[in-house]
Amino acid sequence: MATTDRQATTPALAHALSAAARGLAVIPLSRTKLPALRSPHRDTPEPAGPPCHGECGRFGHGVHDASSDPARIRELFAAAPRATGYGIACGLPPHHLIGVDLDIKTGTDPFTALRELARRHLFTIPATVIVLTPSGGRHLWLSGPPDVVVPNSAGRLAPGIDIRGAGGYLVGPGSRTDRGPYTTAPGTARLAPAPCPPALLRLLLPPPRAHHPTPPSTGGHGRGLVQFVLAAHEGQRNTRLFWAACRAYEEGIGPALVDPLVGAALSTGLSEHEARATIASAARMTGHHP
Repeated sequence: MATTDRQATTPALAHALSAAARGLAVIPLSRTKLPALRSPHRDTPEPAGPPCHGECGRFGHGVHDASSDPARIRELFAAAPRATGYGIACGLPPHHLIGVDLDIKTGTDPFTALRELARRHLFTIPATVIVLTPSGGRHLWLSGPPDVVVPNSAGRLAPGIDIRGAGGYLVGPGSRTDRGPYTTAPGTARLAPAPCPPALLRLLLPPPRAHHPTPPSTGGHGRGLVQFVLAAHEGQRNTRLFWAACRAYEEGIGPALVDPLVGAALSTGLSEHEARATIASAARMTGHHP
């Protein structure tokens, strides 16, 4: 998957830059598959409020450091000279990547389980990128809708089937880990992530939570959700807005928080049309009528 890059000093960086050229946001990984950069807040307590996701301007925030900008990627790898691989952030544009991780280490048969799910729910896994893991598993790359946030899960669909969604990452092909290399399955390297079948997408989303009406005052929680949107970087704006709107509707403060959330989204660079469309999607996803 890697392309020739004379400025790339390590195979991991070369592969990461190749992935970035396809629009994928990446971070450096260690041989243990964990982010290669330590948190800058590890030895000092973070200030009160939501956890820092990079707002401090320093590296070391895991998947929140992910970028498809070659200059920033070089900076990340320069700060992590021992990185032997790279992670690909899921849920970000343009692909809104969803990773279906078929893990055989649990002693289960996730391949048969996925085929059974497809048969039972009437969908077909399309031709897409497949990454072979050192343990004999597979990562299937799928593309999700831009206004839907797919959560991470482990074994919820079936034993051995893990899902990497927003806030998660996949180990990229070309990475080397303690267990061996990750490689692209023959014939799939040049494919684009295929759209996730709608029937499978429905299985990946959590069921709507029960609605418990609360007084219309947004309170401190509502202010926290607005601040969460205000802190969004480019590439996170729709995802953060959708997540915050979902939480607002689940807490019964969705209608009261629409205008504050729209205002916060406008300040991050989204248009009013985009913001209201994303909030309306969150309302529908949580069983409400915008």
